[in-house]
Amino acid sequence: MRQPAQSDTAALAARSAGTTGRRSNARYRILALLAVGTMINYLDRTVLGIAAPQLTKELGINAALMGLMFSAFSWSYVAAQIPGGLFLDRFGSKLTYFLSMTFWSLFTLAQGLVHGVGGLFAFRLGLGVSEAPCFPTNSRVVATWFPQSERAMATGTYTVGEYIGLAFFSPFLFALMGAFGWRSLFFVVGGVGIVFGLIWWAFYREPREHPAANAAELEYIEAGGGLTHTKAQEGQARKSSGFEWRTIGKLLKHRQLTGICLGQFAGNSTLVFFLTWFPTYLATERHMGWLKIGFFAIMPFIAASVGVMFGGTFSDWLLRRGVSANVARKLPIITGLLLASTIILANYVESNVTVIVILSIAFFAQGMAALGWTLVSDIAPEGLLGVTGGIFNFAANVAGIVTPLVVGFIVAATGSFVGALVFIGAIALVGALSYIFIVGDIKRIELTD
Repeated sequence: MRQPAQSDTAALAARSAGTTGRRSNARYRILALLAVGTMINYLDRTVLGIAAPQLTKELGINAALMGLMFSAFSWSYVAAQIPGGLFLDRFGSKLTYFLSMTFWSLFTLAQGLVHGVGGLFAFRLGLGVSEAPCFPTNSRVVATWFPQSERAMATGTYTVGEYIGLAFFSPFLFALMGAFGWRSLFFVVGGVGIVFGLIWWAFYREPREHPAANAAELEYIEAGGGLTHTKAQEGQARKSSGFEWRTIGKLLKHRQLTGICLGQFAGNSTLVFFLTWFPTYLATERHMGWLKIGFFAIMPFIAASVGVMFGGTFSDWLLRRGVSANVARKLPIITGLLLASTIILANYVESNVTVIVILSIAFFAQGMAALGWTLVSDIAPEGLLGVTGGIFNFAANVAGIVTPLVVGFIVAATGSFVGALVFIGAIALVGALSYIFIVGDIKRIELTD
């Protein structure tokens, strides 16, 4: 266990002198910041889908070109994962998240100013690069602020922001576009992000620097394996030039990382289907009207929100009752991926209500499986959480490129979504098998020369 520095000891003494022994809960304030930031993150990356019907008409963009606009985000987002992780390891959580939030919000706002394809494409690329460090930073903050027994809950809490924003703010955004046009969406969502970036900068602190975290809370976090990324360590990382690109190869030789990367790719494939092709599936395959789509589309996202919270809470509950990390972390993910494969059953029912039930179960299950970032916190080597998270997010978000293209090819070739749903279900099964046979023991990776 790390010995506290003199400044840390003085801070602990000052906190201890004014406490009655009751543990503070400053870590939940930090978690609230992450949850709001993640919600804004997903609104920024998906608001183009809401604006698309009006935007394509005004800018004269056809469907094929619009598909390129959608994919531009994923290309630059994936490419920037490892550089973003390196930046995070070098400069720490506070600055990285502030710059990421501010720049992705500026690129979102700028999309409301475009008058041609070139500008829109460039700003989508910029959005992807800017958002790349977000989830590695989330994972780093959770690993710093939370003991291992609470990390799945914390990860589930901020992850639910992905679904809550899309489920509950989409109707507002559609109404805003109807009243003020598609450009207003980018102005509002981008402006909110810029303001929240300032809030993050004002209120985020590392645990030993946070005025509301008393000695009892710091001791509780440290006893559970938190406080691993201190100010001193970040300063040392900034001075260090020891990182080599071969470190990435060393990390990928460990089955824990390669296994969870494959599993997260599988889980993200289900998520990407719902973020991209789901409304089209309801309109073309199920022949629903737009009003019905607007109502039904909310249901799976609500189910996914519940799945995220259930998976995280269940995992931590198992861990607190003495169940091994292998079982506590992997069981909800494996169960979720197996259930997500039931999306295939939608091919064999006629009732639209039954279809929505099946899709909601599949998306609930995908939410359960969204605990991969918790495992990143558990296995990343000391001082390399940022780059480990970058590798993980790189692999996971390749799904953002592959899945829309494969689904589009299948639908174009067959005129049906039957094969597409089989593809999504099969990938989910591959992810479950990866966690069963590849991941192995959940333990921190130790790199050797």
